[in-house]
Amino acid sequence: MGEDEGSITLLCLTASSGVPLFCRSRGTPSKHQLPFSVIGSLNGVHMFGANLDVLLAATCTANTRVAWRVFHNSITLIVLSSEEGASDFTLGRLLDNAFSTMVLILGLEELVNVRNIERLKKDLRACYKLIDSFLGPLEKTGDLTQCVECVPVPHGPVLQECLEAFAGAAESRFGCLLAGGRLALATDPWWQLAPQELLLLTWLVGVLPPHTTRDYPVYLPHGSPTVPHRLLTCQLLPGLEVCLLCGPSPGLPTVESELVPRFWKPLLEPLQACVRPPPPGAVLPPGVLAFLLVNGEQRSSLSSVQPPGSRGEGLSPRGRARALRHFYALVTTCYFPWEGSPAPLQEPFQAGFPHRAQHCYVVSATHKAYAIHAPQHQLFLLLAPNVPTFALRPLATRALQRLTEDAAC
Repeated sequence: MGEDEGSITLLCLTASSGVPLFCRSRGTPSKHQLPFSVIGSLNGVHMFGANLDVLLAATCTANTRVAWRVFHNSITLIVLSSEEGASDFTLGRLLDNAFSTMVLILGLEELVNVRNIERLKKDLRACYKLIDSFLGPLEKTGDLTQCVECVPVPHGPVLQECLEAFAGAAESRFGCLLAGGRLALATDPWWQLAPQELLLLTWLVGVLPPHTTRDYPVYLPHGSPTVPHRLLTCQLLPGLEVCLLCGPSPGLPTVESELVPRFWKPLLEPLQACVRPPPPGAVLPPGVLAFLLVNGEQRSSLSSVQPPGSRGEGLSPRGRARALRHFYALVTTCYFPWEGSPAPLQEPFQAGFPHRAQHCYVVSATHKAYAIHAPQHQLFLLLAPNVPTFALRPLATRALQRLTEDAAC
C-alpha cells in the first residue's frame, strides 16, 4: 500500500439552480481546486439524467470515483475521490454524514427552505470542521460503521451511577462521558438516540475548539431536525468530558459551578483512571495488528490500530487504519451486512445459497484480514502476514471470545 493516499473533494450545491454553496477537499493543492466549469458539468449531467427519470448515483474514471446524492430536493452533494479503495459504499457514507452534519448544526428547515443563498453559505461555515474531519485520513471507523466508538474504563458502575444522578439534577435524561474523544459511559436514553446521532455528537465535541465548558445548540438529524437542543459539555479532566442534552434549563453557570463539583469532585480518583484507560485489545492473541469489534444490537464499536503486543513491522498505524477500513467496506458490501442494511450483496454466488457467509478472509503481501459475523457482533481483524492462513479462523474465534468477555461493547 503506497504512501499516496489520493485526494477527495466534496461539493455542495442547491438542487434547483446548481449554485455552489461550498467546496471542501483534502489532498488537493489549492491551485488545483475544481474550476466552476467542472462543478457545473458534474451537476449538469446529474440534472440531465433526473429530467429523463434516470438516477445517476455514481460513476468512475481511470483514477477517480464520483458519487451524487440529492437531499430533500434541496441540497445536492457530490464527492470525487482518487483514494485507493474508494467505493460506492464509503462515498455514500460520506455523503450521508456530511448532510447530517449540516442538519445537526443548522437544522433541516434552513436547508430545505433556502431563502437567502448568501446567508446560507455563511452559516454553512460552522459545519466545515466537522465535515473536514470526515475527509481526512482516519484511524477511526465510526463514519463507516455508523456506530459510536467506545472505550472501556475502570470503575464503570460507580461512574455510571454518578452520571445518572448528574443528568437527573440537570433536568436531562441524556448524558454521557467521553474519554479521549470516545464514548465511555452513557445513560439509557442517550443510547436510544439514532446511531448516526451518537456518532455525530461524539465527533462534534472532538472538533470544537477546546474549552472547559460549552453551551452549543444542536439539532438531532433523526429525532429532532427542526427543534434545537442544548449540548452542554464540561471538562472534568484533560481528555475527559461530560456531556448533556438539555432544554432551556439549567444554565451553564449552574451546571459548571454547582452540579459538576457536587457530583464529580468526590470521584476524582476514578476519573483520573479514565484519562488513561487500559488499552483495548490487551487480551488479543499474538499476530493481531488491528481490530474492529462492532456490537450490532447496541450500535457501538471498539477498535485499535495499535493493540498491545502488535509489532511495528509491516504497516504503519495509518496504513493499518486504511487497510482495516477498506476490509470493512469490502466485507460489508459483499458478504455479510447487518440485517436491514441498505447495502446490497454484490457477490453472485450469494444468490444460490439460502444462508449468508459467517466468515471470510483476505490475504495480501502486507497483511492478512479475517472477519466473523456472530449473532450480536462483527469482528474484523488485521493480522501479520506471517500468521498461517490455516490458523486464521481459530485465532479470530479466540479473539472474538476474549474481546466480548473483556469489553463492554
